[in-house]
Amino acid sequence: MSDKERFKRVSIYAAKCVTGVVIVSLLSWLFGYKDTVWVLISVMLVLSPDGSDAVTLAVTRIKANLIGALSGFLLILIHLNQSLMTNIVVFMSIAVVITVVLCNLLKLEAATRTALAATIIVMTHEAGLHVWDTAIERVGSVVTGCLLGLVITFIFHNKFTQKTVDQVDIHQEA
Repeated sequence: MSDKERFKRVSIYAAKCVTGVVIVSLLSWLFGYKDTVWVLISVMLVLSPDGSDAVTLAVTRIKANLIGALSGFLLILIHLNQSLMTNIVVFMSIAVVITVVLCNLLKLEAATRTALAATIIVMTHEAGLHVWDTAIERVGSVVTGCLLGLVITFIFHNKFTQKTVDQVDIHQEA
């Protein structure tokens, strides 16, 4: 890969990431949503620096994120009345195993780390009366982040956008 190609690839990836930060920040401001860190993490996990299969990879990562989020959520529901740290570790470990096995069964091994991040995001919570409230909010954050990541990926890598970028490159070289 030439330095020019590498610079272009890094520039596009950085632009996608910055676009994710700006969109999440704007939407959180519009809707008054303060806990944006989980949405941002999910957006960044879906985005890919490689343009050749970016949309396919984004969809794979979204599937994995949903598996991880749902695995974590289901174990949170089972774990509702447990308060000892040991139990939290046990239930989180079970959720991790379920996530790994489901990703393997569904042939999503390449995105297993993304799924595990979603599992941990959903399962980590502050002590409170209703643990499941936090879990539901985190599942929503993961799903929202995944969808935003897909939209950003599509915008940056759809054929119309690529033609426009290629035409600009041709005109600049002439």
